[in-house]
Amino acid sequence: MNKIKSTVIVAAVIASALPAMAQRKSPHETISAEIDGAKITIAYGRPYAKQRKIWGGLVPYGEAWRTGADEATLLTIDKAIVLGGTTLPAGKYSLYTLPAEGSAKLIVNKQTGQWGTVYQEKEDLARIDMKKEALDKPVEQFTMEVAKSPSGGGVLKLKWEDREYSVPFMVEK
Repeated sequence: MNKIKSTVIVAAVIASALPAMAQRKSPHETISAEIDGAKITIAYGRPYAKQRKIWGGLVPYGEAWRTGADEATLLTIDKAIVLGGTTLPAGKYSLYTLPAEGSAKLIVNKQTGQWGTVYQEKEDLARIDMKKEALDKPVEQFTMEVAKSPSGGGVLKLKWEDREYSVPFMVEK
């Protein structure tokens, strides 16, 4: 009897995941890094530029963007971090980006598990200024990185088209 229950539960979980996976339009990736004893994981969709103008085009200025494709980008941290001056307790968060002509903010949102276009500003935990840099070579596929910083802590990077946005973080002691 327990085997039948388990089979039914597994089938239900798979069936409930199929509609979301069928709607995906881009490849997905999960990246993970351990920085100063904290595990930082990001699951996100990786759309391609496909010769489109990205910043100020496909990703309009002044509107919250899901920071990737499909489901909202998910940040998971197992220890508290200070991201760009804002303390994030250990847990899960959705990441959005608010691009502007010459800058961008990283939005850390408390709501998780939603499709990326379902954004609720009232769930924002923080809006953090990101540093903008020009890239030497264009990046065709949206890419996120979590890297150790030479000065301590780490840095979260978003790269696409002709630019990189980044924000430093420290693990809270």
